[in-house]
Amino acid sequence: MKIITPETARRLFIMRQRLNEPPTSEVRRTSGSQETSEVLLDVVRDLGCLQLDPISAVARSHQLVLWSRVGQYDLGTLDQLLWRERRLFEYWAHQASIVLTEDYPIHAWLMRTYSREEATGQVSQRYQQWLKANQKLKLHLVRKLTQRGPLPARVFENKTEAQQGWYSSGWTSGRDVSQMLDYLWMTGKIMVAGRSGIQKLWDLSERCLPEWTPRDKLPEREVVHRAVQKSLRALGVATAQHINQHYTRKRYPHLKEALHDLHAEGVIEKIRMGDDKAEWFIHAEDVPLLDRIEAGDFACERTTLLSPFDNLICDRARTAKLFNFDFRIEIYTPQHKRQYGYYVLPILHGDRLIGRVDPKMDREHGRLHIHAVHAEKDAPLNHKTGRAIRDAIEDLATFLGATDIHYTHLVPSGWQRELK
Repeated sequence: MKIITPETARRLFIMRQRLNEPPTSEVRRTSGSQETSEVLLDVVRDLGCLQLDPISAVARSHQLVLWSRVGQYDLGTLDQLLWRERRLFEYWAHQASIVLTEDYPIHAWLMRTYSREEATGQVSQRYQQWLKANQKLKLHLVRKLTQRGPLPARVFENKTEAQQGWYSSGWTSGRDVSQMLDYLWMTGKIMVAGRSGIQKLWDLSERCLPEWTPRDKLPEREVVHRAVQKSLRALGVATAQHINQHYTRKRYPHLKEALHDLHAEGVIEKIRMGDDKAEWFIHAEDVPLLDRIEAGDFACERTTLLSPFDNLICDRARTAKLFNFDFRIEIYTPQHKRQYGYYVLPILHGDRLIGRVDPKMDREHGRLHIHAVHAEKDAPLNHKTGRAIRDAIEDLATFLGATDIHYTHLVPSGWQRELK
């Protein structure tokens, strides 16, 4: 059995996450073109999903995840893939996410499972009671979307419709409409057909999915086998726990058996991570890439910033193990208790996470504020690294449309000459 080091593991991880090579000039030149569309789709294919988050202190998380990998791109191209070509759609993966329409059979299994759990009583008694009490609301939402969709949630929440006689159990905090829309979304009856700002526009799924959508009704075993492979390939090397936390997070029934079967079929291989006693796996198709890395074929001079919800760091325990980097999101931490800042972007430099940037985009004045830059204890505090971080921040500013960058004095001394 092959034994690898954490350094080799994180290098493979970075390569599989498409973070080892600088953005290509082709993407920049062909912004909004078919070539750019294919580049963005290839990124989503390798990552599996892009987690959605409503906070836009800098930019929406999924936009930053793509920027970290491809550099400057036209946001209109992403909208085109989502809302016109429908090659991407919104569904539940890590959390609410953007996923591939070509992977619809994987996600359709969860839609069926969600409905089946309700029918067989596998959901909580409270939830069952709420669904039963709100059947009129469910029928009303579907009927109105059928007649007038796509529609925003607020259309269903005016006083006239609030008097239709449906019941609030209390635990939904009076949010019966949004709760029911989420239920219809999770069961695949409706989809996000577009957005007005960050507000979702809902419509019937049959009107959102393109004709070419694969409709294979896969059995559970096949779904799990496919999802395991997508998760593992995105991670490079991983334990069962890592796989379970990635892609279709925590929805891998009989994961141990799936890993056993895939290993027996030669689809995945077992490896060892140093003296770690846990079982680690690698997809057979990535073994040649691992061999190249071990032979010294890993040149990564790239420096970029990562969304706090980036796929590289979304599993905090794995991030700590492979990168020796303790990362937590402080958005909901009271300001006086924050250690690093509100919306902190980790700095990826080569194959290491060397620091954190605390930025805020002032859209009214076109200014990117850098409230602080923090360095890890072992970060290279030299001018070359400072310039690389400055270049990454300037590229981010360009992507955001900022015409000015404002730094505070909270910058490590070794980087101050460049970050001012």
